Amino acid sequence: MLPETDPLLSYYYKHEQQSIGGIEVPSITEDWVENHPSVVDRFFTRYYYIKEGNDPAPYQILFHSNRICLICLASEHPAIKMGIKSLTFDIGNTDRSKNTVKGKGKKGGMVLQHDSTLAILTTEQGKTYRIPSCVQSKLIEVNALWVDEPKRLESVAEGEGYIAIVLLKPDDCEAIKRSLLTQEQYNEKWSELKNAEAKSVEKQEIDTKSGYNVEDGDKVDIAVNKL
Repeated sequence: MLPETDPLLSYYYKHEQQSIGGIEVPSITEDWVENHPSVVDRFFTRYYYIKEGNDPAPYQILFHSNRICLICLASEHPAIKMGIKSLTFDIGNTDRSKNTVKGKGKKGGMVLQHDSTLAILTTEQGKTYRIPSCVQSKLIEVNALWVDEPKRLESVAEGEGYIAIVLLKPDDCEAIKRSLLTQEQYNEKWSELKNAEAKSVEKQEIDTKSGYNVEDGDKVDIAVNKL
């Protein structure tokens, strides 16, 4: 019985030594780098904005040198862990998906303040998050893909999960960068917020066990309430 052979063997790449101008051309297979920098690493700078409150939510702003910014959910956003049920660009008074721009100057785009709502996200538990634009800018386009496939936002690669693309004014760039958090600042700030949250939860649990009503601040006589 003849040994099995690969019918495509003759099509496989085989490196042949070549030189151009006396310099040897390297092999495209042997010089392959497994941990090649991602598109985000090569072309964008990471910044962050945290919408603080009882339930802080972090957002990532990928800043390109041409003043274009991608507005994304940070990987620590609570909605990713909860599960994303839906996302809409219809924010009530306007529909961001109807935004249109024309020409190289991107004329006609909706003007955004840093706290303007881009979209409304709803989790599997029914909790809603109003996704902010994070920076003062002009809306170029929204990623309508998430309206039909919101679950993909939970696992999409960094940069691919952008909610919207916005354009900054040249004179505003440096001030806006200073108003945002760098990667290092974000890591520190988010850690502080989560530690404070953990301490708050721990305190509530202790108060509950001791019979203390956190809402009205009165001691509760558990024995009397049981009668």
